[in-house]
Parts: sequence; C-alpha cells; structure tokens
Amino acid sequence: MTDYTPAPDLLHGRVVLVTGAGGGIGRAVALACARHGAQVILHDRSAKLLEKIYDEIVAAGSPQPAMLPLDLLQATPDACAALAQTVEREFGRLDGLVHCAAELGALAPLELYEPVTWMRVLQVNLTAPWLVTRACLPLLKKSPNASIVFSSADVGRKARAYWGAYGVAAFGLEGMVQTFAEELGAYPALRVNSLDPGAVQTPLRAKAYPGEDPKTHPLPEDIAMSYLYLLGPDSRGISGRAFSAQPGNKVPVEYVESASL
Repeated sequence: MTDYTPAPDLLHGRVVLVTGAGGGIGRAVALACARHGAQVILHDRSAKLLEKIYDEIVAAGSPQPAMLPLDLLQATPDACAALAQTVEREFGRLDGLVHCAAELGALAPLELYEPVTWMRVLQVNLTAPWLVTRACLPLLKKSPNASIVFSSADVGRKARAYWGAYGVAAFGLEGMVQTFAEELGAYPALRVNSLDPGAVQTPLRAKAYPGEDPKTHPLPEDIAMSYLYLLGPDSRGISGRAFSAQPGNKVPVEYVESASL
C-alpha cells in the first residue's frame, strides 16, 4: 500500500509531544497532529518560537495545545524529568513523542571538526532525545497505543564524507531506535521507529545546501502524513524499523540498505 489518507479523527483523544515544533518539519507535524485531533504539546527553545503555532492551532478549532520550552543544549536529566512531570501533571498521559529538533553543526572533515561544535550537535541530536525519551517512557508505557518517532537522515544510514557530528548522531539515533524496540518488547502497545524526512524545504536544509533551489523539494507539510501514519493506530505492531518519508498522502517506505556488489 502506498496511498494513505488518515482519518480526520486519527489522533483524537491522544496527547502528542513534538520537539522542535517552532519551525520546519516539527511545526508541520504539530499542526498535522492537531488537525487530526491530538492535543499537542509544543516544544522548542523558547516560548516566543511557539506562540505563533499555538495561535494557529487554537484559531483552527483544534484541541488546545500546550507549550513546554526547553533549550536542548541545557537538557539535563533533571530538566527532562521536570518536563515529563509537567506532562503527567497537566495531561495525565502521553501517547506520542516525535523528535524533530535538530542542529546541523558544521560540514567538515572529522579530523578538522571543532570539539565544541561536535559536543553541541551530539547533545541536541542524540543525547537530548535519549534523555527526553527516557524521562517520558513511564507515561508512554501506560498508553494503550503509544508511538515514538525519531527524525533521522540518510547520512545516518549510509555514511557520507564531511557530515561530521550530524551524521554520527543520526547513526546513533538509528541504533537507539533498534535498542529501544528490543528492550521494550514486553510492551507491545509501545512502538519505536525512525523516519528520514528526505530533502525538504527547511532552514536546516538551506544551511546545508545554500546554493540549491529550495523549490525543487517538497514542503514540510507534504511529508507530515508519514509522521501521522507512524503515530496513529494504522501502524500498530510496527517497531524497530527505519522508514523514509514520501511526499503527499503516502505511507513511509521502509529503508532497506542496498547490497554491496
């Protein structure tokens, strides 16, 4: 099956936390979740980045969202535990967690990579997602149908020169997805998958490829349905897998590494 049209109430009654919701793919995913009935918890570095999308969701008549600002560079275990406690206190549950926040860092050879940049990128792209997930797992385990989606990248599945800490962190995310899926096997209602959005018109893409025409790529809204598929009940039972997004209303395609000749 390639065509996918989610039901209007696909996520009705569900509470979904989206990191990096202030812009790009995170914003598109948060809006799509709200449009399909979810109560969305919006995360980004500061409340100012979230106020506009908050207002958009309310104006559309979707369930009222919440804002939980947290700078992932400062995402200590205690800060992430406090975030999860706030979710539990305010909502009493969590049914979905989508990791969309990302830091590109520098495109440079590993031998020349600046250690400060390396540590910043690994913190935002790998360590913070682990800490947030770890803190939220007790809530997710209580859900009758929960899903965690890590936004990954093709450079985390097949190495490419000069992608530095960003590529290494994406490889780490893929390993974390597989490990979580194995360890959470006793919780069949909780699934964990990765999704490579592909080339999309985002600020991060423009920073990585400043010379290309962004209009040759889909908008974040065009690939949001892939996230909805993995978040909603239609993907029940699918866990520990790596997917790639497809533009338009289509289910994501499972990534299969090409065999070496």
